[in-house]
Amino acid sequence: MLPPASGTGVYLKNSAKVIRFVRQGCTNRPFFHIVVAERRNEQYMPVIEQLGTHDPLPNENNEKLTSLNLERIRHWIGNGAYVSKPVEELLGLAGFFPIHPNSFMNAWRNRLAMQKAKQEASAEEKA
Repeated sequence: MLPPASGTGVYLKNSAKVIRFVRQGCTNRPFFHIVVAERRNEQYMPVIEQLGTHDPLPNENNEKLTSLNLERIRHWIGNGAYVSKPVEELLGLAGFFPIHPNSFMNAWRNRLAMQKAKQEASAEEKA
């Protein structure tokens, strides 16, 4: 059973909340909703409210599309909602939070891989 995309709006007042991704889409074509849900150990938690979407696969212009309702995100964080690590990284890239350390590490690894690929390509040309 998948949670409704817009959310039910029903929740316990004193329960812990989390802002997290809900995976939608098909096999090999993920699409994520950014939602507020109650923080439980159950796999399928009821969605309280949808705060945005994220499409991780680049489109024809090599863009990863994301939409965020920053006003509602600010509201839920102000009311004590926990932010999951992947959403925290995304909000850091969007400029809402400081850039997450994992983003720096990923950029560093990508730079090293590109330098290594360039060195291998130049070594092949010389040979």
